[in-house]
Amino acid sequence: MGSSEFSWKLADHPKLPKRKTVAVVVLDGWGEANPDKYNCIHVAQTPTMDSLKQGAPERWRLVRAHGTAVGLPTEDDMGNSEVGHNALGAGRIYAQGAKLVDLALASGKIYEGEGFKYIKECFDQGTLHLIGLLSDGGVHSRLDQLQLLLKGASENGAKRIRVHFLTDGRDVLDGSSIGFVETLENDLLKLREKGVDAQIASGGGRMYVTMDRYENDWGVVKRGWDAQVLGEAPHKFRSAVEAVKKLREDPKANDQYLPPFVIVDESGKAVGPIVDGDAVVTFNFRADRMVMLAKALEYEDFDKFDRVRFPKIRYAGMLQYDGELKLPSHYLVSPPEIERTSGEYLVHNGIRTFACSETVKFGHVTFFWNGNRSGYFDSSMEEYVEIPSDAGITFNVQPKMKALEIAEKARDAILSGKFDQVRVNLPNGDMVGHTGDIEATIVACKAADDAVKIILDAIEQVGGIYVVTADHGNAEDMVKRNKSGQPLLDKKGDIQILTSHTLQPVPIAIGGPGLAPGVRFRNDVPDGGLANVAATVMNLHGFEAPNDYEPTLIEVVDN
Repeated sequence: MGSSEFSWKLADHPKLPKRKTVAVVVLDGWGEANPDKYNCIHVAQTPTMDSLKQGAPERWRLVRAHGTAVGLPTEDDMGNSEVGHNALGAGRIYAQGAKLVDLALASGKIYEGEGFKYIKECFDQGTLHLIGLLSDGGVHSRLDQLQLLLKGASENGAKRIRVHFLTDGRDVLDGSSIGFVETLENDLLKLREKGVDAQIASGGGRMYVTMDRYENDWGVVKRGWDAQVLGEAPHKFRSAVEAVKKLREDPKANDQYLPPFVIVDESGKAVGPIVDGDAVVTFNFRADRMVMLAKALEYEDFDKFDRVRFPKIRYAGMLQYDGELKLPSHYLVSPPEIERTSGEYLVHNGIRTFACSETVKFGHVTFFWNGNRSGYFDSSMEEYVEIPSDAGITFNVQPKMKALEIAEKARDAILSGKFDQVRVNLPNGDMVGHTGDIEATIVACKAADDAVKIILDAIEQVGGIYVVTADHGNAEDMVKRNKSGQPLLDKKGDIQILTSHTLQPVPIAIGGPGLAPGVRFRNDVPDGGLANVAATVMNLHGFEAPNDYEPTLIEVVDN
C-alpha cells in the first residue's frame, strides 16, 4: 500500500479495555522439558513460575521458539535470542540469518550483489580472507555455507584464499572441531588441485579468540587480530589438523577456549597475514559475536587495542551486523526488512513504554524487539534502561547476575504510573546455562523466578496485566542425549554437558488483576510460536493487531 493510505492507528479491541499497565517479561533460555536432574528449572526453587503453570490452565500454554516458527530453515535449527526477540516484537515470521544466506547462495545472487562486487576488486592482486566459526551448529555459522562460499569465490575469480577459523564446542559437541578442520582441509586441497592457492592461515577457540560480544573483553578480539592480521600467535604449526589435535591434548583444553595459533611455512613464516590490498569476509551470519571484529576491521579511528597495523582492505560481512551503526558498511546478503513492529505501533497509539535488561540482553529487549533498529521511536514516550553486566568473569561465578536490579527497575516503572508497557529480559537461564555449570544454573533459575515475583507483585498493586514468556530453551536441559532421550556419557563415564540452546517450546502465561475475566488462550492455534505473542500483547493493551500479524493466542469468552 502507498504511504498515503497507511495509518499507524490500531483498531480498538471490541472486548478489552485500554490503559491497563502491561508487564512483558522474557525469561532468556527458559524452555519446557521433562523433569529430571538435568532440568535446572525443575530442580531449582521456582515457586512463581510453578504457580503460573499450576494456576488457571487456560492462562498458561507452550509456544514454539525454534526452526520455522522463528524464520530459521529447518526444525533442527535451535532458536536464539536474536531471532526470538525479532519474532516477539515483529509479530510476523521473517526469513532469518541462515535462511537468507542459504537463499542467496542457492540462487547465486550473492555473487551479483554489491558486497561481493566490492571485495572482488581485490581478487587479481590480493588474497581473500574468510574469518568465522567452523561448525555446523547453525547458530552463528554453518560449514556448508563456508564450503559453498569457497567454491563460489574461486569460480568468481579468487586466486588466493586464506581461512581463519574459530573452533566451536558451544553449539556443537566439544571435540567435533577436528572433524570440521579435516573436512575444510580436504576442500582446500581440491581447490589447490584446480590451481587456487587456498589454505588455512590461523585458528583459535571462539570464546578465547575473536568472538567476544557486547564489548565484554577486547582482549579476545586482539588475540584474533594478532593471529589473523599480524600473523603472530603463541603457537605455530605447519598444519591446522595438527594444531587442533596438539592443543586439545592439554587436560584443561576444550574447543571453546583453544589458544590462538598461526600456520607457518617451512621457513617459519605465517602463511596468511592480512595485508594492504586484501579482501576480508567474516562469514558468520549471526551478528552479536562479529560486531567487535567488524569495528576493528572497518574503523579508521579505533582505540580499543593497539592494532599495530591497520591494513587497507576491502571488508564485507556475510550480513550487516548492526543496522544502526551501518556496520559493516559492505555485506554479501541484505537483512530482513522488519517494519511496523508492535513496539512502533503501540508507541504511535499512545502506549508509553519502558524497556530494561542488563548489558548482555539489553539489545534484545530494544534493538531486536524493534526489528533490528536502534534508538527510540519517540523519546517522549519511551525509556530504555541498561544495567551494566558483570565484566571480566564467567556468569556461573555470579549466577544471580542483575536479575534483582532489573526487577527493581521494572517494579519502580510499574508503580510510577508513567508507563503502559514495562518490558524486561531476565538473562540468567541462558547466560549461566551456556557455562554448563549445573549448580550455578539452578541458582540462576531461582534468581530469575525471584525477579518475576517482584514484577508480578507490582502488577498486582496497580491492577495491571502480566505476560511472562521466554525466547528459546537452554536451562531446562543441560545434558546431551541419545535418540531415545538417555543422557550421553563420555569416555570416562561422565555425562556430556549441553551448553547450547535447545529445540524445546517455551511457556507463556497471562494474568493479573487487570485481565478481563473471560480472557483465555484459544485452542485453535496449537502450533503458535513466538510471533503470535505480539498480537496477544496488543490485545492486552486494548487494540486489535494489524491483519498481517500472526494471530493472537487469546480470545474473550462471555461468562
